[in-house]
Amino acid sequence: MQIPGVVQWVGHVLRRALLVVILTTLIGGSAITIQNQQAQTRVFTRPIEFNFLDWTLAAAFSKLGQWSLGATNYLSSPGRVGVVERYLTKLDETQALQRQLEDLYGDPDQSEIEGSLATVSGELEIMREQVGKLRPVVETILQEDVGVVLQQLGFSVGGAPFPPVLMQFTPLPSALIVSPRSEIRQDANIALRVDLTLEQKIALEERIESAMDVSALVVPVGGLGTYPTMIQQSTILSWVTEVIAHEWTHNYLSLHPLGLNYSQTPELRTMNETTALLIGVEFSRRVLRASYPGYLPPEETTPPPEPQAEEPAEVVFDFRREMRETRLRVDELLAQGEVEAAEEYMEERRVLFWEHGHRIRKLNQAYFAFHGAYADEPGGAAGDDPVGAAVRALWEEISSPADFLRLMAAMNSHEDLERTLQSVLTTH
Repeated sequence: MQIPGVVQWVGHVLRRALLVVILTTLIGGSAITIQNQQAQTRVFTRPIEFNFLDWTLAAAFSKLGQWSLGATNYLSSPGRVGVVERYLTKLDETQALQRQLEDLYGDPDQSEIEGSLATVSGELEIMREQVGKLRPVVETILQEDVGVVLQQLGFSVGGAPFPPVLMQFTPLPSALIVSPRSEIRQDANIALRVDLTLEQKIALEERIESAMDVSALVVPVGGLGTYPTMIQQSTILSWVTEVIAHEWTHNYLSLHPLGLNYSQTPELRTMNETTALLIGVEFSRRVLRASYPGYLPPEETTPPPEPQAEEPAEVVFDFRREMRETRLRVDELLAQGEVEAAEEYMEERRVLFWEHGHRIRKLNQAYFAFHGAYADEPGGAAGDDPVGAAVRALWEEISSPADFLRLMAAMNSHEDLERTLQSVLTTH
């Protein structure tokens, strides 16, 4: 996820300044006008907004410290893999202890668990310390692994990947998304403090909706294109490498027209996010194939048709298909000016999704404004949005992911995408 508005501008400045320092060590933004809706929303969020400046400075110093130690210089290839696997195992044990502790605190009979609480709490503290010691080394290893792939694809300057891959595992801020009620459009995207409770997030949504007559939703994110990038800790290595590559793509795009114009139109935002999704998956697979083949997720294949059964097969609930149907109907109702009918319909559909195991807390215009930009697969929250389909079509036509990324990076508009796609289709 790329960061919009003033935060994006500050990010460009910090990113470029830090790149100068990094490139000097190795060898050596564009201001976006805040939309009025974003400024109005910040009246409610200023005291609880995430402090990117403090985080970035602390993360930058942490990275410089990691470089000075050179912790990975003496590790063999098997040793590097072993450190990553040990970190994943320790993190999994830590998360299991955290769940166990939460269960103990929720036990109605607190008189029987005092000793267990102390034991589990002590084990959890020890395990967190072990994970904390491994974390910087694993960050460096994964940065280097992704960097090797980037160099192989030609994204390097002076023999080093450019932009340099810098990431940090960290708790991520949530994002407050604001959309008009009358149409699906992201008018505000504001990062909120990590420590906000669910009750505080819901109260914020309600205050903003009541005061501004808009649709609001606080959503979690898995990564942010700061510099260094912010990555959520996870025991799923394929997901972690995918998000690292995804956020590096945002860093790369931010130095080119597509990224610089990220917040100018909904179409450009969808082009950015869909490009980063496609590149993230592809680059992640290359990293895993080279260094962690046992962690490669299975390739998606089309299953052969099943023989006709005498009894009709049970219908499986298809989330993407149902969400696409929901988006299309909502767009139709909003186009007719039936705002309240659209909102009633979304709540009915949310209940349906919940009943089928998809725990969506709130389904509204802001939900679609956020999730609809991630259009790496057909259907889903994007509905029939032609922008994501055009990005996917170009991806299918360009054999080299590096060439695809460079093509996308140079674009300034949806019209550029359509012209490029038509040109490629004509010449193929």
